[in-house]
Amino acid sequence: GPYDDFLQTDAAINKGNSGGPLFNMEGQVIGVNTAIISPTGGSIGIGFAVPADTVTAVISQLKEFGQMKRGWLGVKIQSISEDIAESLGVPENTGALVAGVTPDSPAAKGGVQAGDVILKFDGKDVTTMRGLPKLVAQSQIGKSVEVEVLRQGQKKTLTVAVGMLDEEDDGAAPSADEKPDEAPEPSTAVLGLSLTPLTDELRSRLGFDARVKGLLVNDIDASSAAASKNIRQGDVITEAQQEPVGTTKDLEAAIEKVKKSGGKSVLLLVEDAKGDTRFVAIPF
Repeated sequence: GPYDDFLQTDAAINKGNSGGPLFNMEGQVIGVNTAIISPTGGSIGIGFAVPADTVTAVISQLKEFGQMKRGWLGVKIQSISEDIAESLGVPENTGALVAGVTPDSPAAKGGVQAGDVILKFDGKDVTTMRGLPKLVAQSQIGKSVEVEVLRQGQKKTLTVAVGMLDEEDDGAAPSADEKPDEAPEPSTAVLGLSLTPLTDELRSRLGFDARVKGLLVNDIDASSAAASKNIRQGDVITEAQQEPVGTTKDLEAAIEKVKKSGGKSVLLLVEDAKGDTRFVAIPF
């Protein structure tokens, strides 16, 4: 899960030990035994425990509220792969890349934007994508924290009031039952993608939100670089190099700009009919 962060130990953890303490050599409790890897059910020297700092946070929540109340930021994040890092001009695996921001969420109200790279949260370094959810979840509800982001090469410090996570499923947007190959607009091929502007009729028929604007992917050349980059038929490209695109000329202009600067790939923001967004870097 997004909040797990286990200690691995070679101390013997046998059946019935789950929930028991893991001690260090000074007799201090440093974790709660949770799981083992074993083909037989007995200890083979690979065990896992929830760290004590996580446990104390859970206990304080249970004492105060009778349940867990996790902090909530309202962002969808992804890791920074080598090609995305090259497009952003940052080292690989630096921070957490914001692929989307939930409307009216703490992040949205604090000014966080898609394309931001979160480097610090409440004074703590975000060294990996996985590190951010745990930092946010353990934050005090309602606390105003400083969030350092990298936005188009410039560092900015934002102030965000941590919200409370509602873990109830709000439901997904309707998915597209019809294929986009019936688009009334002519398609143009760019980067191995057959693209057409997203019209109101297509937006309604395919289940996209009214706010979504961009280029609909009608088809993908199986031999192109885009085919291996998790872009699917029916996706919509909403941004290129963190700038909105509404026509193929906008996309081509973004590509030319990257080429002139010596870049090797173009960074696209892609959204599907469920509202899920993600960044994809496509090499030329």
